[in-house]
Amino acid sequence: MVEELAVDTVNIHEAKTHLSRLLARAADGETVLIAKAGQPIAKLTPIDAPPIGKKRRLGFLEGAFQIPDDFDTMGSDTITEAFEGEGKT
Repeated sequence: MVEELAVDTVNIHEAKTHLSRLLARAADGETVLIAKAGQPIAKLTPIDAPPIGKKRRLGFLEGAFQIPDDFDTMGSDTITEAFEGEGKT
């Protein structure tokens, strides 16, 4: 499932006034549209950002971490006790 990301839109005056803040947001991975009279005219994005509306590639973290074999049952005793209380069967 691809998550739709909200894109913030700012007017030209705000973009000029807060350019450093907008650049920091782009560096953090956000995309910001710059508009003139309410119509988008430019897009500020991180250099490696996928185009708006494009699906992100699945599996890009493959091999970055390991999921334990017992992942689906981890902590099941604790969860059962939390819902049913200790000593109940």
